[in-house]
Amino acid sequence: MTSVQPFRFAVQATKATSAKEWRDTARSVQDLGYSTLFLADHYLGPGSAQRQARWPAQYLAPLTALATAAAVTDTLRVGCRVFCVDYHAPGVLAKEAATLDLLSDGRLEFGIGAGWSEPEYRAMGIEFAPAGRRVDKLVEVVGLMKAQWGGEPLDLRGEHVTAVDHAGLPLPVQRPHPPIMVGGSRRRVLSFAAREADIVSLANVPFDTVGEAGRTPTEEAEHRYAMVREAAGDRISLLEVESSPFFTRITDDPAAAAERVGRTLGVPPEGLPDHPNVLIGTLDEVVDRLQERRERFGANYITVQQGEAERFAPVVARLTGT
Repeated sequence: MTSVQPFRFAVQATKATSAKEWRDTARSVQDLGYSTLFLADHYLGPGSAQRQARWPAQYLAPLTALATAAAVTDTLRVGCRVFCVDYHAPGVLAKEAATLDLLSDGRLEFGIGAGWSEPEYRAMGIEFAPAGRRVDKLVEVVGLMKAQWGGEPLDLRGEHVTAVDHAGLPLPVQRPHPPIMVGGSRRRVLSFAAREADIVSLANVPFDTVGEAGRTPTEEAEHRYAMVREAAGDRISLLEVESSPFFTRITDDPAAAAERVGRTLGVPPEGLPDHPNVLIGTLDEVVDRLQERRERFGANYITVQQGEAERFAPVVARLTGT
């Protein structure tokens, strides 16, 4: 059983140096036909910690930027890909998210994850707990979100989350709750996402073989999707699967583009266009590749980086809703 969800597309933006630039970015993403504008829940500006984290310098904090983007658009969905459970007080984040859904007339997509960037944790003075403990907290936080957005009196007394003697306000517009996106690469998180989320985000796969079985990157993506299918059961036809190719280029010279990406990564360019985190090729080649990947590992919801939004728009026009 495979996903039959139609294609839709998002842009993940990290940069704006003025209010006008950010407002223009949000309007442009909507006008280009994208479904959603995502930010990231990362906070480091330029410096050694940001370089160690191997993530672009972050110009904007997500909640304020998402509220602004929603205010200057009318159909664009907004979200964070993804909020980190350790960067926010859970009850506060639940209320902020519900408020954003209310004030955007129901356009929030709520992404949440267990956290992964140890250099960022260290730079901000936050304990980077073992993975199992972070996932335990993720499970409790998702439970809180659903309960608080339900509006009933709360009585949650977990190891990581406490919410008692009150009900959540405001209620989000989207019922029973805004779409929840959970992502990861290991069985426990992917299985949890398959059972409890609306969108499963497949974390980026490495550029070499994976695990003791020596799976290729494409085989690894298929392996992760198989774990999602197994845990989801009959829910699989309702789930969206999100993927974010980090290197995207619509070009009439795919070989030259692959050569540039290979130099950036320090890997041979041969085979790079087939990697799940790469989308390089002519318009027709990229359209065909996305359709194949949807069949192989369910990816119907594709997020591209801010700098590629305009060049990638013809793909959006060709595939959205199909």
